[in-house]
Amino acid sequence: MSDTTGVGTAVAVSETHLPETRPAETRLADGRFAPGHSGNPLGRPLGSRHKATLAAEALLSGEAEALSGKVIALALSGDSTALRLCIERLIPRLRARPVSLDLPLVRTTADISDALTVVVGAAATGEIDAAHARDMAILLESKRKSLESIEIHERLQIVEKKLSRDQSGL
Repeated sequence: MSDTTGVGTAVAVSETHLPETRPAETRLADGRFAPGHSGNPLGRPLGSRHKATLAAEALLSGEAEALSGKVIALALSGDSTALRLCIERLIPRLRARPVSLDLPLVRTTADISDALTVVVGAAATGEIDAAHARDMAILLESKRKSLESIEIHERLQIVEKKLSRDQSGL
């Protein structure tokens, strides 16, 4: 507002118009927000879509069949980009091919070494590639840890039973 002299008058700002202050505990020492605390808790709702996407969909609605036919016609006439687009939609890319190896049965941690020998041999001869060999080695390591945990648990039970018998005989 201004008075008749043309000089602006100060307008009091109520506390409700001040920016919201966030508690210090929502931030980490380096200034980033702590996990579970958003910098914008009232941000874009989940599942909402961008205005440009909605506008493009509105423009193309009802034209999907005609556009698909045009792309197919271009692909059939030899347009390599249209052909690649059609093929990518028809045949998804293979992520990895299945691998079949005759691994020995793994029942104890000692059997892991034999299985790893087969995996390394298959990789060395080219029967499987290095990525598959690495993945199989990781699986075998997980199996070793599992078996080792079971063996430790069984040993612990034996020791506890023996201690229990020894203490009861005192």
